[in-house]
Amino acid sequence: MTMDVRAVLEFATVTRGLSLVLQAVLNAAIPDHDADAFRPPRTEEPLYLDSAVEWLLGGLSHWDAEHFLFIAERGYLYEHNFAFFPLYPVVLRGLAETLLWPLSSWLSVRGRLLVAVALGNTALFLLSVVALHALSRIVLQDRRLALLSSLLYCITPANVFMTAGYSESLFAALTFGGLFLLEKGFTFRACLALSIATAARSNGLVNIGFLLYLPSLHAISQICVYRMTTKGHSKVFHYIWVIIRLLLTSLLGTAIIALPFCAFQYYGYRTFCTPSFSLERIPPALLTLAERKGYRVPDENGPPPLWCMRPLPLLYSHIQDVYWDVGFLRYFELKQIPNFILALPMATLGIMAAYAYFQANPELCLRLGLWETGAHKGLDKPIPGMFNPRVFVYVVHSTVLLVFGTLCMHVQVLTRFMASSSPVPFWISAHLLLLNEPLLHRRKTSNPSVQLQTHSRNDCKHTLQNPIIALLPHFTACSPTTQSILGYFLSYWVLGLAMHCNFLPWT
Repeated sequence: MTMDVRAVLEFATVTRGLSLVLQAVLNAAIPDHDADAFRPPRTEEPLYLDSAVEWLLGGLSHWDAEHFLFIAERGYLYEHNFAFFPLYPVVLRGLAETLLWPLSSWLSVRGRLLVAVALGNTALFLLSVVALHALSRIVLQDRRLALLSSLLYCITPANVFMTAGYSESLFAALTFGGLFLLEKGFTFRACLALSIATAARSNGLVNIGFLLYLPSLHAISQICVYRMTTKGHSKVFHYIWVIIRLLLTSLLGTAIIALPFCAFQYYGYRTFCTPSFSLERIPPALLTLAERKGYRVPDENGPPPLWCMRPLPLLYSHIQDVYWDVGFLRYFELKQIPNFILALPMATLGIMAAYAYFQANPELCLRLGLWETGAHKGLDKPIPGMFNPRVFVYVVHSTVLLVFGTLCMHVQVLTRFMASSSPVPFWISAHLLLLNEPLLHRRKTSNPSVQLQTHSRNDCKHTLQNPIIALLPHFTACSPTTQSILGYFLSYWVLGLAMHCNFLPWT
């Protein structure tokens, strides 16, 4: 394990521990808001330690986390539960029934699921940090930028969603890990990782773009090599083989990544359109909740819902439309201005990344980064840093997420939507810090009293092992850019815990 990875893991462990402690304190200190949220009744008798676990970890179960916990305990009972994909509930139930099974005499299923949230998301976040650092090193080709990006990820503005019972940590670990494998050329393993990510969140389908783009980039590079080194008819056969292999890889990989989404939609169709489930099998308390709230449940004796009659009966689209009112420009209302303000910092980072990259590489962007104007060597040895050619597809991916999230989603979720799916917000933030913060430069600053210590006992390269911790004591002496970025990350890090854990509206 390198010193950089150790430093990132240590910082991630500290921030995870602080998050768990802070959510417990803030949840106990601030009364819960009486929000109109999904709160199913408890149908299981509490055991000895349930009240203690609820007091310590209850803040992790609010808002959408309640859906995941309910699915892990009861399965997909209500129609709107199908907005939440199955992998994360399966992971939680698996932990509750295996690792935490010895506690079954003291903790109910609900209590063990809460403990599984705390332990599982901590482990998954650590995995996502390691995956992001590895991906950053191979793409950015810049050790300091990769380290700083990963450290910023440890204090992500989406912190509460990485800690609470949400699938963000799981999705980030699988996505960053899958993209790292794809960059290394392990295409089949990458497809498997990205496919599993699609079983956690629907936007895993967008990762198909990486599968189509990166192998195409590699194929063009191979064609350039063949053109320069091969002569005669064998050159044509090489071209044909490269194209056939690219098509097969793209088709098979797309099918693998999309399979979990299709299978889940088919499961939803069978559950509600051809049900084999009677209302008598539903606990009375849960059936009463469905009747009071208007939740649809599968009933073999009732008529099928109208969406079953559509040419393409996608339950996910129906839920987003009817239950969440998600659609093109539907959120563009005056009363939603506060939510647009909440999403503005993350949107700003995405816009800055796209604009700065285009300004630095206009020709590369216009030719979609698919070939070099000169020799192919530029693809093998890109310019280190944020603006090298390998970053292009990640900036495009980030921009697509930004545009879609702004125009077609509840805009306040943009923070966690992008922070768990794209490394670009952390890359551009780290780039801006290294560019504008004198205290991070290797040269001495004009004020010796705030000169950061860059020498490490075992590091002959004098690299800062944790520049975030080194900067915080000198926050008032930092540049405005540093104050803005760290202020945004840390304020959302803490405020998210305070708001979300008390049923107050957040991102």
